[in-house]
Amino acid sequence: MELIQNTPDLFAYLAADEVIDHHHPVVREAAARLAKEAVDSYAYARLAFEFVRDAIPHSQDSGDLRVTWRASDVLEQGTGICYAKAHALAALLRAEDIPTALCYQRFDVVHGLVAVRFNGAWHRQDPRGNKPGVDAQFSLDGERLAFTPDPESNEMDYPVLYAEPHPAVLSVLKAAPDRPYLWKTLPTAL
Repeated sequence: MELIQNTPDLFAYLAADEVIDHHHPVVREAAARLAKEAVDSYAYARLAFEFVRDAIPHSQDSGDLRVTWRASDVLEQGTGICYAKAHALAALLRAEDIPTALCYQRFDVVHGLVAVRFNGAWHRQDPRGNKPGVDAQFSLDGERLAFTPDPESNEMDYPVLYAEPHPAVLSVLKAAPDRPYLWKTLPTAL
């Protein structure tokens, strides 16, 4: 699948905004802590991925009822669904000048992940969090995502790489008072 930037401006994939608030002190502190352990940007990207995947539980898996959507809130509260975890990873990567896009897959509902740019190419990564039957790994040599769509079941990978969260995703996150409500309103397509 050919991945398509929704804007040709690569700097848009480094930007901070209300959601990917990589200038926030919580994000800066986490980025600095991870950067101390990394020998280069590849090692940093892997460490950031593993931190978000492993140290921030997916709220559905953990039973956490809170809904987070801003990267700093995800890091501070230590919880989020796939979209929120993707926002947190994007903020950590952009904090260290690694271009990062938000991207999506469609299953019963839309699933969120990121793509990082290294060596002139985009590489999708899924920080959702592992559990039995899910083994997502950081990889620049072929995808190791949490889920693989089945086209015969009307599942798909969306090829568009977004510099900002998709409005359909962001609106449901912001409107949800808790995760059970969110689960009823997740987008089923983009």
